Amino acid sequence: MKSRPLLAALALAALLALLAGCGGGDSSGSELADLAPPGSPVFVEGAVRPAGELKSNTDAIAKRVAGIADLGDFIVSELESSAQGDGEPFDYAKEIEPWLGERAGVFFEKLDGSDFSGVGAIVESTDTAATREFIDTQVKGSNDPYRAASYEGVEYEFGGSEENAIGVVGDFLVVAEGEQVFKEAVDASQGDSLAAEDTFAKAISAASDGSLADVYVDVGALIDQSGGQIDPQARQILQNAGIDPSEATAVASIVPGSDRIAIELSSDLAGQEAPKGDASALLGSLPSTSFAAFAVSGFGEQLKEAIDSLDEEGIPGTIPPNQLKKGLKEIGIDLEGLANSFQDAGAFAVGSSESSLGGALVLTTEGSQVTDTIANIGKLLRSVQVAGVTALSGKYDGFSIRSDELGDKPLVVAAKQGRLAIGYGMPATLVALASGAGKTLSDNPAYGDAVASLGGTPISGFADGPAALRLADSLIPSSDSGFEGAKRYLKSIRFLALGSATQGDLATAKLIVGLK
Repeated sequence: MKSRPLLAALALAALLALLAGCGGGDSSGSELADLAPPGSPVFVEGAVRPAGELKSNTDAIAKRVAGIADLGDFIVSELESSAQGDGEPFDYAKEIEPWLGERAGVFFEKLDGSDFSGVGAIVESTDTAATREFIDTQVKGSNDPYRAASYEGVEYEFGGSEENAIGVVGDFLVVAEGEQVFKEAVDASQGDSLAAEDTFAKAISAASDGSLADVYVDVGALIDQSGGQIDPQARQILQNAGIDPSEATAVASIVPGSDRIAIELSSDLAGQEAPKGDASALLGSLPSTSFAAFAVSGFGEQLKEAIDSLDEEGIPGTIPPNQLKKGLKEIGIDLEGLANSFQDAGAFAVGSSESSLGGALVLTTEGSQVTDTIANIGKLLRSVQVAGVTALSGKYDGFSIRSDELGDKPLVVAAKQGRLAIGYGMPATLVALASGAGKTLSDNPAYGDAVASLGGTPISGFADGPAALRLADSLIPSSDSGFEGAKRYLKSIRFLALGSATQGDLATAKLIVGLK
């Protein structure tokens, strides 16, 4: 008989319980975090026996996505059959179902590079005697020996092929990555724990009602554990959103509906103020044929801060500090005035094949500063004989750039009163400048449903499921078996909707996956 890694067996049990939906009741009042060591930067908690609306919604999604009438019975049958064939007989109904509680959680203590260590799983038990019988069965069924041990009055087993420690702590089964991690869970249950920390309590209190699972992340702690390093672009994105990454925490909740899946995020702004505004009007004015689009408010303010920072630091070996804005203004390019003219920003992509692929960045503007500056930039590029630069003719100010690196289509920069577009290909750029002309996303029924799915949260991103899948289908070869297998499930996605807002000192966001 092959070895049966205990942690994998528990993960399998949780999956089976979730999908089978056996039993169920009120899942509130869980005390799982009382067993998580203090300072754990990541903690995941979820319902393994959903009931009521949570269960019916989970089942409805399984039906829509997988097309299976009874998903729980199907998966139980398949997994038990597979385990039997591998010489690892598994009987969920006898081994786990009698004692499995409502909730389960996993804590992660340390981030080592790209991997976590100090991992422990916590599972509620309704019958600790039956849980101990389960432990005995696992220990006896392993080819790799276990040894009995005790810590602070808690008996446990240690060993197996994964060198795990397993035991019953209070009313919970705990499986830990090594003896030390198990002992830390015991200490937490008897003293200081993650649940007792104010930062965790405040963050988890913002988790969404009716969630299937909640994920808590201490962003600052993860940065500290990684040596204080964070990707500069990621740091800038967070700071632009008003979040100090060194102190921020976040909670993501997965909330199933009968025809959609919502991932709801809340983050502590760590004393910062998130940008306010609503760019949904710009988003709704983008082309109706867009397979993906997004928009953000307050772009001009963010750009001005970036320009001021670059001007202050200069460009080593090229431009001395405090000379960038001054030098460009002398040749007719006022960067500061340009940034002050910008308001909101959006982008969209269209096309169903590589040849028809296009898109543009769209900026709403005020005043004539942008059109004058774009005209001056075009003149400057032509005056220094930059290859491939051509001035636009007609009613738009701007220029196009052609090069082998860009492919068959030019990069076009065009401006008119109220808008600036930087697009791939002339058609996409001109459509971007045609504010509200022709059919827009607001005329797309899927976009309307996406807006409605977010409730009162302003929409900031949208993807059309069928249109995106058509493009992917044309770009990915049929020999890619992974994609061919995934298409069965991707076909059920009607739209993706992203929205964001602020609530007091919290930044909130919603990602909705709308199903057909």
